[in-house]
Amino acid sequence: MGTKAVDESAETSEAELKGAEGVADAKGAESDGGGDGEAVSAEAGKGPVLTETDAETDAAAEAEAEGAVDDDEFDEDEDDEIAVGASAAASAGVGQGAAAVVAAALGVIGLSGGWLGTVASARESLIGQLKTSQSAGVAEQVQQVYGDSWKTTALVGGLFALAALVAGVGVLLRPVFGDPGRVQAPWIKSVAWAGVALGVIGLLLAIAKYTNIILGLPSTS
Repeated sequence: MGTKAVDESAETSEAELKGAEGVADAKGAESDGGGDGEAVSAEAGKGPVLTETDAETDAAAEAEAEGAVDDDEFDEDEDDEIAVGASAAASAGVGQGAAAVVAAALGVIGLSGGWLGTVASARESLIGQLKTSQSAGVAEQVQQVYGDSWKTTALVGGLFALAALVAGVGVLLRPVFGDPGRVQAPWIKSVAWAGVALGVIGLLLAIAKYTNIILGLPSTS
C-alpha cells in the first residue's frame, strides 16, 4: 500500500512538470510571435528599404546619364567648330578666286592699254601740240605729238601689267602665309597663273615700248 502511494505521487509530479513546461513553451511562442509581428509592422511602416546594391545601381545610372549628356554637348561643340571652319574655308576660297580673276583681268588690260591708256595718250598728244610751235623742227614735233603719247600709253599698260603680276603672285602665295595645310582649288591656281603670265608679258612689252626697243619713232632725217 505504501509503495503504490509513492508511485502515484511520482506520476502526479511528472504530470505537473510537463504541464508547467507546456505553459512556458506556449508563453514563449506567443512572446516570439508578438515580437515578429511588431518587427514586421515596424518594417511595414518604414516602407521599402534601399539596399547597398540598389544605391550603387542608381549611382551608376546617373553617372551614365551625365556622361551621355556630356558626350552630346561635346558632339554639338565639335559640330559647331567644324561648321565654323568650313565657313571660314569657303570664305577664303571665294576671296582667293576673286583675286585670281582680277589678276587675269588686269593682265588683259595691261596688254591692251584700256580706255585709261587711250585717254592718257590723247591728252599727252594734245599737250604736245599746244607746246610745239609752228617753227619747231619735224623731229621735235613728232616727239612731242606722237613719241610722248606712245610712251604714256606704254606707261599706263605697264602699271596695269605690274598690278596683275602682284595680284597673281599674292594669290599663289596666300596658302603659304595663311594655312599651309589647306589645299587651294585648282581653278584658282590656273586663273592666278594666267594673271601672272599676262602681267609678265605686258610688263616686258611696256618696258620695250617705253625705251623705244620696239616700235620706236620713225627717222625724220
